[in-house]
Amino acid sequence: MSNEADRVDEQARDRLGAPGAHPEFDRLVRTVWRLRQEDGCPWDREQTHESLARYMVEEAYEAAEALRAGDAPHMAEELGDVLYQVVLNSQVASEDDAFSIDDVCRAIGEKLVRRHPHVFGDVGAQTPEEVARIWDVAKRREREAAGGPAKADVAGLLDSVPRSMPALMQCQKISARAAKAGFEWDDVSGVWEKVREERDEFEREPKGSQSRALEFGDLLFALVNVARMEGIDAELALARSNEKFRRRWSRMEELARERGCALEALSTAKLNGLWDRAKEEEKLS
Repeated sequence: MSNEADRVDEQARDRLGAPGAHPEFDRLVRTVWRLRQEDGCPWDREQTHESLARYMVEEAYEAAEALRAGDAPHMAEELGDVLYQVVLNSQVASEDDAFSIDDVCRAIGEKLVRRHPHVFGDVGAQTPEEVARIWDVAKRREREAAGGPAKADVAGLLDSVPRSMPALMQCQKISARAAKAGFEWDDVSGVWEKVREERDEFEREPKGSQSRALEFGDLLFALVNVARMEGIDAELALARSNEKFRRRWSRMEELARERGCALEALSTAKLNGLWDRAKEEEKLS
């Protein structure tokens, strides 16, 4: 595969505007290496893959928030924090002779070439849906090559969906995998019927019970299927709703301060009034 990656890279380098050397990347790798030396940083030196796992997740979330905000300097900073985690984990691994940052770059580069035969090979694709099918075929071939047909047969359809993913995102990926296997409604009306069914089951369970909580999870799962069939990213949709609520609540606090009182001291009716005003101001802005 490296020969194929070399061929693709050679063609890319010959294109006008192709990126060249990245000295700042090498500088970062050396800086992280230096931090791990005996006279380096005590915090960096004591890190392991296990201890760094939570930082990887936290930095990825912060980067995603910056991307949604569209603030370029903030994006660059947060993406840098994610890159630091990649380089640091690679340095930890290299000290155990497991892999290096070059192995990480090589592996993802070769994977991108394998999974884009419509760009680097002779396979045609004109739509994102066609690309998704090509991607799935490439991934299946990779699994078979790595473990052989017997291992591929044992692997479950949902095994590759990380359990560490946010629940909403995980739910949408799980349901999409199942749908591709034929476990799907004919149209979105069937999903709404399932939502109603799950709501009825939720309401039949005793309040405060574990069974009621489980039924609420089923209700959420059904709603995520509505989002999937409507082409909506459920995780992003909820993130935007969270941000909208934060924005309106902040405006309510401002309005309360202007009146010389705290939100906690207001009645429900007055709180609703402030909420309605914040909504109206949003519409007019």
